[in-house]
Amino acid sequence: MAEVIPFNGHYRHDHREPHGCFDAHLHIIDPRFALIDNQGYRPEPFTVENYRKATRGLDIRGGAIVSGSFQGADQNYLLAALDTLGGDFVGVTQLPDEVSDERLLELDEAGVRAIRFNLRRGVETDIDAMARQAQRVFNVVGWHCEIYADASDLTPHLALLRTLPSIVIDHLGLSQEGLPTLLALVEAGARVKATGFGRVSLDVPATLAAIADINPHALLFGTDLPGTRAPRPFSEGDIELLHNTLGDTHAMLALHDNAVALYRPRGSNSVA
Repeated sequence: MAEVIPFNGHYRHDHREPHGCFDAHLHIIDPRFALIDNQGYRPEPFTVENYRKATRGLDIRGGAIVSGSFQGADQNYLLAALDTLGGDFVGVTQLPDEVSDERLLELDEAGVRAIRFNLRRGVETDIDAMARQAQRVFNVVGWHCEIYADASDLTPHLALLRTLPSIVIDHLGLSQEGLPTLLALVEAGARVKATGFGRVSLDVPATLAAIADINPHALLFGTDLPGTRAPRPFSEGDIELLHNTLGDTHAMLALHDNAVALYRPRGSNSVA
């Protein structure tokens, strides 16, 4: 078993969120479960306990555990994390094409609420097949799909993506070049993760403001902890940036209400 590396970050904010924060994008990397090397990368462990320590002071009231490229289609780590964190947390998973309806229903019962497609980390993806699978899981269990990609790479597929019933784009779409495509998707009903500010090559405040101007219910805050491969991981200033850019009312939508409405957690909104 790999040694668990403690995460020593400590973040806080001024508790302006009356309902706390829903962390719509976090990773749990449990050394009890196998990982897959991706482009030569294998992350250090980041356990539920590490996550709790890292977010102490943030008033986290729930969140979405997102499967990374290094976890493949493994569900065991995710189900274990959901069991430990409780019903205010949900899962975002990666699935093989041949997954059965019965398995989808089991995962939904366990708290999984979305399927993720990683187009960023050297994973070959058939966009048409992705769209078919996204439509299928929506039809069977009502899940949305989450897409990790540079939004500029989605431009040729904009017409197809607009037909999908419910999509979320990770990390503000990553690039300034992709911003027109990102905003076109928001106009078509897509939601966007207000996450990974240290990953992107765009003007974060201007992008947040542009998205909120189209639809203030589109933004979903997340810490992206532990920030695997990010040049700069999450910091408490990212929450302050949301307030300063959006104003308190719209910031609180992004920090809690929008995500709870989308993810439909099973629990009673208790603190992690």
